[in-house]
Amino acid sequence: MRYKRVLLKLSGAAMAGGDRTQTFHREAIDHIVSEILTLREINVDVITVVGGGNIFRGNLASDWNIEGAEADNMGMLGTVINGVLLRAALAATEREVRLMTAMPIPSIAEPYIRLRAIRHLEKGRVVILAGGIGQPYVTTDYPAAQRAIETRCDAVLTAKHGIDGIYDSDPNKNPAARRYVTLSSDEAIRKDLRAMDQSALLLARDHDLPVHVFNFDLRGAARKLCLGEDVGTLVTHGVESRTV
Repeated sequence: MRYKRVLLKLSGAAMAGGDRTQTFHREAIDHIVSEILTLREINVDVITVVGGGNIFRGNLASDWNIEGAEADNMGMLGTVINGVLLRAALAATEREVRLMTAMPIPSIAEPYIRLRAIRHLEKGRVVILAGGIGQPYVTTDYPAAQRAIETRCDAVLTAKHGIDGIYDSDPNKNPAARRYVTLSSDEAIRKDLRAMDQSALLLARDHDLPVHVFNFDLRGAARKLCLGEDVGTLVTHGVESRTV
């Protein structure tokens, strides 16, 4: 077993499905639930950070002629809506699950308290984190890395859709683009390869936290990663960058 505790970073798009024509897509949510349950079946502790882009994106502030802080506040609330739905979907499988938010909403979810989150994981519960870090101007990438470190996770699993890792150039534009199997954090940051936000990669690098970028559409991919198979791209400090 490579990892015993992981943070699964999901985008809001994961809730919307491949065509992204709906805010929520039943099959997409069922797929998320199934992938989380496959990790629990092998006794991997799972903590999930979910985005809110299927509901509202903070980077739309200029389009709506509103302040960025207000747009980000809306985006954070979108992550809470996604978290409530994901909690309900997991609870329907009779799995113990807790939703924790960075901003206090006591009638809907628990406040995020680091040691309480760890205790939930130790009891075998799935933990969902919403609301980012409760502050604007931060995407959900950064709290994914931060919360993973805080809750003693072994790695961050960054779920992507329609792409199976990080490439040395845009594979949609360059047929000769090559996928990295391993990628040093320093090179990812220097070349701005968009594995995650730069701030998140810097935090992960400084705390020796591995980040796996992989195609979430591939069933069982997260489970394979935890069992030791090489799937997608591993971004971490101190490895030699290698492509295939």
